Amino acid sequence: MPTTASAYPNPGRVTGDIVVHDPTMIRTSSGQYLLYSTGDGMQLRTSADRTAFGRNGSAFPTRPGWWRNYSSTSDVWAPDISYHGGKYLMYYSVSSFGSSVSAIGLATSTTGQPGSWTDQGAVYTSNASSDYNAIDPNLFVDSDGKRWLSFGSWWTGIKLIRIEPSTGKQYAGDTARRSLASRPTGTKAVEAPYIVKRNGYYYLFASYDTCCAGTSSTYKIKVGRATSVTGPYYDKNGVSMLNNGGTPVMESNGRYIGPGGQSIMADSDGDLLVYHYYDGQANGTPKLGVNLLNWSSGWPVAY
Repeated sequence: MPTTASAYPNPGRVTGDIVVHDPTMIRTSSGQYLLYSTGDGMQLRTSADRTAFGRNGSAFPTRPGWWRNYSSTSDVWAPDISYHGGKYLMYYSVSSFGSSVSAIGLATSTTGQPGSWTDQGAVYTSNASSDYNAIDPNLFVDSDGKRWLSFGSWWTGIKLIRIEPSTGKQYAGDTARRSLASRPTGTKAVEAPYIVKRNGYYYLFASYDTCCAGTSSTYKIKVGRATSVTGPYYDKNGVSMLNNGGTPVMESNGRYIGPGGQSIMADSDGDLLVYHYYDGQANGTPKLGVNLLNWSSGWPVAY
């Protein structure tokens, strides 16, 4: 894999309102792209061509009251949008920076449009004594129909729980909280998991090191793979993701600093890596990055 920052591609061209953090994107049946992200009750931007984006309200113009139990600002982070069973599902995080008093919530909608979302309440929580942090959720639906939710940030790393399809909440027949990735020595900085299945392998993407520090951010995206959704996940060198493993997918490159908060979107022309970076030519403002992924080597390579 590349060892120098210059080996990573620049983000693909996007225009318009692209100041986002922790983006998640989906294309509707009519071809409209919905891009939700952190802040303002989950900001929405839309696009007809995946290039020009415009702000289009928020998922929750009025915020559910229970959010106040986990966030003094009653705001939410890192949404994860998907479409299953005839409806849009959006898992999201409610927390405060640096705190493990956190919750993962779920909202549902038949259209995915702003103001159309029905909040389903908390899915999973953590408290001040937890060794994990219930934020940064990602729903994965396996080919056998089983649903899994990965999540986590710092502490003991990335976790996985099984989800009941009918409710979108934890499956009562399997309440285990499994560990997928961690950094047992040094910094605990691994978060924002995202799982996809390609060519018989499960791939776990995650963001490593420090986000949210503008041009001082050291965020980077890494990946490992497994033959089971529950792991163990290993990087290209055979290092377990439970022991600091992870093969780089995207790192800082010139003005494009600290890429992370990523999601993967399958589009008609291939898989997209959708993420934010901090713009070194705009005082570290977080902006939307989109690249295609090439899987031909058995590992995702951004281009």
